[in-house]
Amino acid sequence: MLSIGLLVAIAFAAALARGFSGFGAALIFIPLASAILGPRSAVPLLLVADGVMTAGMIPGAVRRADRRAVLTMAAGALVGVPAGVWLLNSLPPLTLRWGIAGLAALMLALLLSGWRYHGRPKQVLTVLVGALSGLFSGAAQIGGPPVVAYWLGGPSPAAVVRANIIFFFAVTTVFSAAGYVWNGLISWQILTLAAIIAPVYGLGAWAGSRMFGLASERTFRRICLCMIFFATIASLPAFDGWLRGG
Repeated sequence: MLSIGLLVAIAFAAALARGFSGFGAALIFIPLASAILGPRSAVPLLLVADGVMTAGMIPGAVRRADRRAVLTMAAGALVGVPAGVWLLNSLPPLTLRWGIAGLAALMLALLLSGWRYHGRPKQVLTVLVGALSGLFSGAAQIGGPPVVAYWLGGPSPAAVVRANIIFFFAVTTVFSAAGYVWNGLISWQILTLAAIIAPVYGLGAWAGSRMFGLASERTFRRICLCMIFFATIASLPAFDGWLRGG
């Protein structure tokens, strides 16, 4: 019960970060939940919970998005996601956990740097970013930072970029879900846990969005980055006794 309660608290904190900053849910949830459940359960669990709670955003995003750009990037993800799913299903759990912690640290460094691609999007580069994001998504559902860094610095209006990101990750969610089902990674246990987690996740995202505006965007961004840093450190195997309830 302690582990389930901790998992619910982690889901709420991750969704809170997503609600008030727009990013960070997977970077907080996946490392910590992997320490409790193991990566092969934590990763599909977030996919199901997040997919259910964000489904309502997809129709509007499809209407506003640059569909050609999204589908070009999705072509890369069509290769990257299966490779990531293979890694998730094939590597030993401890190796996966170290890899997830390392990936989270790398993505945190990218977010801290504030780097953005400011050139005009190119088809080949768009496909490569999609493949890289797909690889990270299939293996750990942490595919957001490369896409954000690539699209946010471009010439498209912010509303279009946001729609592109939502639409792209809706597509990669379908790719990942198909891979997880094919490899038996989505079980009744995962669906039951998702039914517990999803309402809390939705509540956290709503609460976070309501908090936006209470302080500066920079303050919320710093809070989210600190949460990601804590999650990355606390998820290391040395802290397993604490995360698993002793």
